[in-house]
Amino acid sequence: MFGDMMGMMSKLKEAQAKVEETKKRLDTVLVDEKSSDDLLKITLTANRTIKSIDIDDELLQDKEQLEDYLILTLNKALEKATNINEAELAAAAKDGMPNIPGMNF
Repeated sequence: MFGDMMGMMSKLKEAQAKVEETKKRLDTVLVDEKSSDDLLKITLTANRTIKSIDIDDELLQDKEQLEDYLILTLNKALEKATNINEAELAAAAKDGMPNIPGMNF
């Protein structure tokens, strides 16, 4: 029993290390999103850090339109990044988890 507990603790530490490694890797995974007319392009990491925003000069003429474009495009990019982030972290955690009876991951 004690050996099983030590084995589980070791597996949990491995899982934690895999999750941390995955978090670092997700800083290098880039998510690109653009408006339907290509006037706004946004790049962020899968950890949801904005890397670049490219705004066409046409959008600079209308503050309200630019704000709308930013909100829509950023939300789409954040949703994509969040989906990637959650899937990758869940896979890393599940892969390293010990088999504990009664707990289905």
